[in-house]
Amino acid sequence: MIKQATLALSLVALMAAGCSSGVKLDDVPVEDKTASSTTGNGANSGGTNQSGVAGVDLNQSARDGAGPVGVSRIVYFDYDSYVIKPEFQAVIEAHARFIKAGGNRKLMVEGHTDERGGREYNLALGQKRAEAVRRALALLGVQDAQVEAVSFGKEKPAAQGGTEEVHAKNRRAELSYR
Repeated sequence: MIKQATLALSLVALMAAGCSSGVKLDDVPVEDKTASSTTGNGANSGGTNQSGVAGVDLNQSARDGAGPVGVSRIVYFDYDSYVIKPEFQAVIEAHARFIKAGGNRKLMVEGHTDERGGREYNLALGQKRAEAVRRALALLGVQDAQVEAVSFGKEKPAAQGGTEEVHAKNRRAELSYR
């Protein structure tokens, strides 16, 4: 009986060890090229860079003023929640009216989280937040083809720091028009 229990524990330990990965997700090498892309080669201004490839203007939607005028583009969430608060219902309704008024308008809903929690958990929570906003827009008559929901998890914080005020700013869904 003891040998069977020992054998079973050994098998469980081997299975757990076999399922683990040696890949360190937090040590992913990332190179920030934003400083080099704004050095006058036009890569960030819509021009062509030295390779002759046209750059992408990352500020295009902000400059076009896309979206309803005077309406927030951010929906904030409570800690560990993807339930839309009642105070953001008017924001979602205004965006729904704006999207429906222009049949070819496209919206990207980006889900974000604060820094607490693991990478996978935060990506899933960010996706649930983006999907909650997308579903709310669909209930108001916006076509699914006009809205895309993506998650950035904790990878693109709006603010840095460990205070509750900073965490609250990072728990959000951002609406951006394409």
